Amino acid sequence: EEWDPSYLMTPLPYRVTVFIEEREVKIGAWLYVVESITGGMVPIIYLDTDIPDNHDEDRGITHYLYGGDQAYRLKQEIVLGIGGVRMLDEIGFEIKKYHMNEGHSSLLTLELLKRYKRDIEEVWDERLVWDAESVRRLCVFTTHTPVEAGHDKFSYDLVKKIMCEVIPLDVIKMFGGQDQLNMTLLGLNLSQYINGVAKRHKEVSQDMFPGYEIHAITNGVHSFTWTHDRFKALYDKYLPGWANEPEIFVRVGRIPSEEIWQTHMEVKKELIDYVNQTTGTNMSYDLLTIGFARRATSYKRADLLFRDVERLLRIGEGRIQLIYAGKAHPRDLQGKELIKRIFQLKNYLGDRIRLVYLKNYNMELALKIIAGVDVWLNTPQRPYEASGTSGMKAAHNGVINFSVLDGWWIEGHIEGYTGWSIGGPPQEPSDPEKDADDLYSKLESSVIPTYYEDRHLWIKMMKNAIGMIAYYFNSHRMMRRYVTEAYIR
Repeated sequence: EEWDPSYLMTPLPYRVTVFIEEREVKIGAWLYVVESITGGMVPIIYLDTDIPDNHDEDRGITHYLYGGDQAYRLKQEIVLGIGGVRMLDEIGFEIKKYHMNEGHSSLLTLELLKRYKRDIEEVWDERLVWDAESVRRLCVFTTHTPVEAGHDKFSYDLVKKIMCEVIPLDVIKMFGGQDQLNMTLLGLNLSQYINGVAKRHKEVSQDMFPGYEIHAITNGVHSFTWTHDRFKALYDKYLPGWANEPEIFVRVGRIPSEEIWQTHMEVKKELIDYVNQTTGTNMSYDLLTIGFARRATSYKRADLLFRDVERLLRIGEGRIQLIYAGKAHPRDLQGKELIKRIFQLKNYLGDRIRLVYLKNYNMELALKIIAGVDVWLNTPQRPYEASGTSGMKAAHNGVINFSVLDGWWIEGHIEGYTGWSIGGPPQEPSDPEKDADDLYSKLESSVIPTYYEDRHLWIKMMKNAIGMIAYYFNSHRMMRRYVTEAYIR
């Protein structure tokens, strides 16, 4: 299906070129401006090779985010890393720091090495020609996943065939690995500041990449974007200025409990109405509603709740209802199988425990679910959840987290106060049997009884979610940390 970028973006008059398979590939640019509620503006530059001057094959490089093979991927990373630096120069930006998120853009370091190459007569030593220290001073690298598939590696045969010679291969091997081009290694070796996206993720990354100093800056979500309109109105009334200064959430005690509950029920009603209208299900406003919506991939364990279906039925029949959503990566067959299995379980559970798997998952639907359920379930396999952010979004809407202790939740969790944990302590590897057992036990002994029998405590936990999670796990705090610790060095 053809997509027209001009629907959302403005074409820019700039062109840069890179060489791919010894062909000159022209790169164009589109501008998308993100505007804040306070009038701030951030330009986002999108790169485009779908230009008439280019070879047909090269025009397709920017067609798909998750398309093609290793060769296609490497071509995209040349466009992003090398072409990206050249485009920023062409437009006239004076860049003080390049921040690489994962290794996908790490080739920018090679472009910078080339730029900072010293004259051999100046240094009289071939090893000192490449000024790695100047490049490091310009670069920040953030690793976002301990999952192996997130760290791109390319054979040097492929690199030679596709990349031509930006800088000599032996120099690339010095920074990117001797046996194959490891994009994460390239970014790590040529960055002054390196971080993971949660405290636990820093430890996991340190084990994966010994010898590098890795810091931790825990992720956060954009408060205004991930707060439902009804909660925005409530916060505007009692916590003016919250959207630009989310620390104000710490004053959540100013909001009367009955108004928190009333707002929650209005948002929940919206969600249940949407579910019933789009799926023909007969979900209830009054039943404890548990939500699970995220990328469908095996380590997220969307099916942990169904490990013992008969036990789940004994605990939850007539007392809980379940709302699922999320897409699988096009090539993730296990993820697709997970979705299929949950669809099959829906038929088996029938009216005993109503279950829906919503289609067409996007940001709008994500907010609807995140804000409208009572409990946000997260069951990742440790230690693969680098951070996770959906639980932070839920907390912005007073939704209580029920999650495995991994990623950000280790930092946000106080048992029975900000939510509930599932399974063993953070340092232990996941045991699916134990995790499922703990999930069922807490569902039966804590979550369900609190919801139906102790409304006062439930609302208190909702307030704690807002005042102790949303106040800290937001992008305002995150960006302050990046600016003060990574950028101004």
